[in-house]
Amino acid sequence: MRDWNEKTAKTFDHMAEEWSRKSDNMWETGSRKTILPLFMRHVPPMFGPVLDAGCGDGYASWRLATDGYQVEGVDIAGEMIRLAQQRAEKMGFKIRFQTGDISNLPFADQTFAGILSINVIEFTPSPLKTLRELHRLLRPGGVLVAGILGPTAGPRGHSYRRLYDETTIQNTMMPWEAKQLAIENGFELLEEEPVYKEGVPSELADRLPVDLQEALSFLTLFVLRKK
Repeated sequence: MRDWNEKTAKTFDHMAEEWSRKSDNMWETGSRKTILPLFMRHVPPMFGPVLDAGCGDGYASWRLATDGYQVEGVDIAGEMIRLAQQRAEKMGFKIRFQTGDISNLPFADQTFAGILSINVIEFTPSPLKTLRELHRLLRPGGVLVAGILGPTAGPRGHSYRRLYDETTIQNTMMPWEAKQLAIENGFELLEEEPVYKEGVPSELADRLPVDLQEALSFLTLFVLRKK
C-alpha cells in the first residue's frame, strides 16, 4: 500500500499544474459541470461540514465555500494541496487543506454531513477500505457523492500496465462494482447520474437501461446515503 500511495502522489504531483489549468473548464462547462449542483441538492450548507476527499487543486472546495459550506480538503498529492491553498488564499477563503490518504483520515467518527469524492476511490489500493472509511466519517444519514470512471474514460489508461504485471495506481473497478460495494457496506443509493463523452447523443443514452448507461459512461455519479 505504501508503494502504491507514493507512486500515486508522485503521479499527481507531476500532473498538478496542467490539471489546475483545466479545472475551471472541467467544473464549469466540462465533464464535472453537474457534480456540484447534484451535491448541493442533497447536502445543503446548513447540514454541517463537508469533506472534499481527493480535492486535487481545490476547485470544488473553493466553489462550495463560496456557497456557504464549511469545507475540509484532503489529497494525497502535496503539489495539489499547495495549489489548493494558493487558490483559496487568492480568493480570500479560509479552507483547511491537508495531504492524506482518504482510506485512513485523521477525523473523528461522524464528522461530516457530506463527502464529495470524484474519480478518487478507484485510485486507492483498497476501494472497500476507502468506502468504509468514508462511511465512518459521515454522520447518520450523511451523503457521499462519489464519481467513478466509466469504461470510456481516458484516465483508465493508468491501469493498463497491470497487463505487464507492473504496479499501477488504479483499480479497474467498474461503476456497477462500486455501486454494489457501497450498497453492501452501509450505504443506500439515492440517485445515479451518468456523464458521457462528447458525441454521445442524450436522446439515445437516456433511453438505455442503467447497466448500459454505465457501460457507455465516461463517469458515473452515485449519491449514497449512510444507513
